[in-house]
Formats: sequence, structure tokens, C-alpha cells
Amino acid sequence: MQIDSISREAPVLIAGPTASGKSTLAMELAARDGRLIVNADALQVYADWRILTARPSPAEEAALPHALYGHIGRLQPYSVGHWLREAAQLVNRPVVIVGGTGLNFNALTRGLAEVPETPPGLRAEADARLAAEGHAALLAELDHATAARIDRHNPVRIQRAWEVLRATGRGLAAWQDDTPAPILPLCAAEALVLVPEVTWLNARIDRRFDEMLRQGALGEARANLADWDPGRPASKAIGGPELIAHLRGEITLDQAVAAATLSSRQYAKRQRSWFRSNMRAWKQLSLP
Repeated sequence: MQIDSISREAPVLIAGPTASGKSTLAMELAARDGRLIVNADALQVYADWRILTARPSPAEEAALPHALYGHIGRLQPYSVGHWLREAAQLVNRPVVIVGGTGLNFNALTRGLAEVPETPPGLRAEADARLAAEGHAALLAELDHATAARIDRHNPVRIQRAWEVLRATGRGLAAWQDDTPAPILPLCAAEALVLVPEVTWLNARIDRRFDEMLRQGALGEARANLADWDPGRPASKAIGGPELIAHLRGEITLDQAVAAATLSSRQYAKRQRSWFRSNMRAWKQLSLP
């Protein structure tokens, strides 16, 4: 990928689906310009997953300055708001911000509503209702403005909106309408989104998971086995649930690999769809 046309002065944002080569491009820019590489991926923040989340290797982190990688314990709460507050302390220096989590980039370039955290007891109530009644029941209880705006097929977003309404008496849409100015407006950055050819990307996904196994992904999963909780955000690392199922004797390793690579392909498809809908103003870089 040619980097000569990419700004040497402006902050650079790099989004793209999993396995598309974002980190490689970020490291090239960091080496060229003396930039700090800032993680914008929701799962690469967790200390217990390096291999399965494709975090930079220890050698790569030693060679170039990196921030917000592997600094959160798996039991710690960590949200888009937490990430934005940390990223805000870093953007006053030359940076390349890279990741596959569109919500982080939205918060950075569009602002983030300062919605209060909801009590753990209310979260437990919402979890129980979601399991027993499904997300349609919670959706039906949202205020009109939030229900009209929310992704009706995303149970996580619906549950969050329901909790906010119950906890604050105010709909999530109203909180979002009071969003403060962004920390890094899109017009002040060079924003790039990688758009890979699907067959090429799927082949890379398959090869990468095989390489993860060679690097020790199974041992990484084994280290998480004893107190595994699929409900934790850190447990959403693709390949984690599948390898845990194998370690518990529920499926063979071949079945785990097949399920993990399929899950990764499906995740990449959702990412591509999200980027198309939400990043029309970003510069599109076609791959390969």
C-alpha cells in the first residue's frame, strides 16, 4: 500500500475490517512520521488477549510507541466513554489512531453523549428480562424518539437504551441530542477506511487464525478457562468462545477453528456494512 499521499502533519485515522492490514499501515506511518500509534479497537485494550485480538507483538510495541493496548484487566469495566477520555489525552501530539471499532471513531470525530452509568442491579434486571422475553420486550418500553433511532436488531444497544431510560427517566435519544463537540473533528484529520475485496479478506482471515494457533492462541484461551464468563466484554474476542468450548471437550479443535473463522468472516461483513453506512465522508482505500 502506497503511503506517500497520506498526510505527514494531520492526525491519521485508520478504520477497516478485521485482518485487512490496518496495523501494518499504522506502523508504516508511525515509522515515517514519528507518530504515536493509538489503539481504537474495543478488544485490543484487554491484557488477557494478545494473540486472538491480533494486538501488536511485544517486539512491535518495543520498536514503535503504542498506546491503549492491553492496559485493561478482563474484569475492569471499559466503555467507549472510557476510551474517549484516554484518547483525548493523546491527540495533542502526532498520532495515527487505528482500529476496527466504528463506535470509537464516531465518538472521537462526532462527540459522545455524556450518559450516566446505570446501576449494576438494573443491569442484572435487564439481563434477566432479555434472556426471558427477548429484546422486543425492552424495545417496546423505550421512548418514541429512542425507538425511532435505535438499531432494532441489536439487543445490546436496545438493552443499554432501556437501562438509561429506567435509570435516568430520560431517553437515550435526548442524551444523544446534547452531545458535546468532538475532540477531533473529521475535518481536522485524515480519515481512511480500508475496503478489501471480500475473497481476498476471507483468505487472510483463514490464514491468520491458523497463524494465531501456531503462536499459542490455545494456551491463551486455556489461561482464561478457569473463570470464563461469556458475558464479559473481554470474552467477545473472536475465537475465544470457540477455543474455550474445545478445551471443555464440547467440540474438536477442527470444529473450533471452523467456527472461529466463520465468526470472524461474519464479523468482518458486519464491519464492512457499518463502515459503508457511517463512514461515507472517509477516504476509501480499496484492497488489495
